[in-house]
Amino acid sequence: MGRVAGKVALVTGAATGIGRGAAVALAAEGAKVVVTDVDEAGLKETVDIIRKAGGVASGYKQDVTNEERWAEIASIAKNEFGGVHILVNNAGIAIGASIFDMSYKDWQIQQAINVDGVFFGVKHVIPVIAESGGGSVINISSVAGLQGAPGLAGYCATKGAVRLFSKAVALECAQSQMNVRVNSIHPGIIDTAIWQKIPQGGGVGAQAVNSSVLPMPPGANTIDPNMVATVGVPLGYAGLPADIAAGIVFLASDESRYVTGTELVIDGGMTAR
Repeated sequence: MGRVAGKVALVTGAATGIGRGAAVALAAEGAKVVVTDVDEAGLKETVDIIRKAGGVASGYKQDVTNEERWAEIASIAKNEFGGVHILVNNAGIAIGASIFDMSYKDWQIQQAINVDGVFFGVKHVIPVIAESGGGSVINISSVAGLQGAPGLAGYCATKGAVRLFSKAVALECAQSQMNVRVNSIHPGIIDTAIWQKIPQGGGVGAQAVNSSVLPMPPGANTIDPNMVATVGVPLGYAGLPADIAAGIVFLASDESRYVTGTELVIDGGMTAR
């Protein structure tokens, strides 16, 4: 306990899944947490969970593709808690589609949330982190940012961008002696609500899952992450948001003071082959 005590963390996409898991874990380890999302109901639930456990949290609606809102959120966090030390750029979406069928609108939406959102977060929050004495930025990528998959080309493009963007920003922060570390995390198959949003049966979403990155068992017509994991994950089971949150807490804490510009892969062995 207390691994990030005295620190202030800002977590995007915190209404459910990995974002909620990260916020809850950081609060349990002593951080004051600012959580954001477009899902206000889910956001309230996350704040309530943290407060009922004795933690400190505030929630604010945020569209990460809106640069003006990023500037407001950075200012709000600084004014409410006196600074920011940890940024978790978690908000993201996955749109499964053949690249030959994908609309330009969907391509732009996915790029805006997954890449532009990370860019805006880094641009507006890292200066606050530096002013607060330094800290850590954790950008959530994916195993799809490490290897390609048919039906997920657009998604892979965004998550690969997050990986290299993180490395470049880490070097820029180090060169400028800002005392800000930047790393990316690459989850594999994690049991979250996102699976319920993928079209079932023989649709594009199922075709995307039936790939080298997210293989499906033969004959399956629904997408169950635990079933998918029995085929595609060497450990044989899906991860939980808490598994990713554990990595986030490590990278957020001073235990990782010498870790920057790299990636932490948490995928049950998927990319070890």
